Amino acid sequence: MKFPNKYLRNLKPYKLASHKIWAVAPGQRAEVLKLDWNEATVPPSPKVFERISRLLAEPCFFNLYPKTHNEELIALLAAYTGLDESQVQYFASSDALHEYVCKVFISVGDPVMILGPSYDNFRLTCEANGAKVFFSNYRDDFTFDPETFESDISAKEPAVVYICNPNNPTGNLLPECYIEALLNQFPDTFFLIDEAYYEFAGVSCKDLVTRYDNILISRTMSKAFALANFRIGYLMGSTDNVQFVNRIRNPKNVSTIAQEAAIAALSDLPYMRDYVDQVHQGMAFFEEAMRRYVDRLVTFPSHGNFLLLRFVSRDERNALIRYLAQHDIFVRETSQSPSVQDCFRITCGTVPQMRRVAAVIDEYYAGK
Repeated sequence: MKFPNKYLRNLKPYKLASHKIWAVAPGQRAEVLKLDWNEATVPPSPKVFERISRLLAEPCFFNLYPKTHNEELIALLAAYTGLDESQVQYFASSDALHEYVCKVFISVGDPVMILGPSYDNFRLTCEANGAKVFFSNYRDDFTFDPETFESDISAKEPAVVYICNPNNPTGNLLPECYIEALLNQFPDTFFLIDEAYYEFAGVSCKDLVTRYDNILISRTMSKAFALANFRIGYLMGSTDNVQFVNRIRNPKNVSTIAQEAAIAALSDLPYMRDYVDQVHQGMAFFEEAMRRYVDRLVTFPSHGNFLLLRFVSRDERNALIRYLAQHDIFVRETSQSPSVQDCFRITCGTVPQMRRVAAVIDEYYAGK
């Protein structure tokens, strides 16, 4: 067709994972372990339900556009991040935030570099807007080679470098001091740091936005805060950079329900932190359980709420994915790079949840 913009005509789409859970009756969804999208494996704080229930009891808001500047939410985000209110802004998901960043900081034809393999939707967003995307990849064993990465930046001179930190799907975490060194080494390059899994890693570059103009940080409330269905994320940057994004941000695109849910979740940080602790325990249990299959698979260390497993063959990976699905456990097939073709990624939940996964994997290998 001649009508779509020319950048879309040969664009490789972002590959979605199975979403079969929406074909399951609501009363039976608790029996499904949906471990393919890195969502939380528990509901959000009870305060979210309480606040939404109060909101729905006053339905006169339904016919109105949402509040365009929620002072309470901005104040809570500033307090949570330790930044000034002028240095944070909320969006209808970090994906939507990335689209705005692409429009503000990337022009048609600009080179963009992604430290990969990584979250593939950002690649799609850039290419759909006419950017030329290049990858600088982790080694095949998913260790990081700073010399190669810096050499690639020097060679391509990208307008923007995207670093998912911790990285999805490999779990790598680059320290703040290294990110700061990059900001100094490449002052004419803009760095977008995606901290979707910050709460699980406990390491952030957020203080750098107070000292450097060539960095923005995105976060989501879909993971540790368990608000994936509400589609809400936020941006951290210098006051000037946040204002640049605000120039084109549609302020009415975050629903009232999402704003209220975010306020409630941020008002109950102990609940979130308890869940993060449960995930760390579940991950440790699962890693230990998988050590009995060292001749069949490798589990890579991760600073997120997920683990990447590499198998002896793609056929074995695919067979185990199917076996898990037969037991209502869904994991994420990875295919965005040759280095992950024999891998799958699994979201880690609580110890009881991961014990169930390990038991099914035990059954699978017992029958081999």
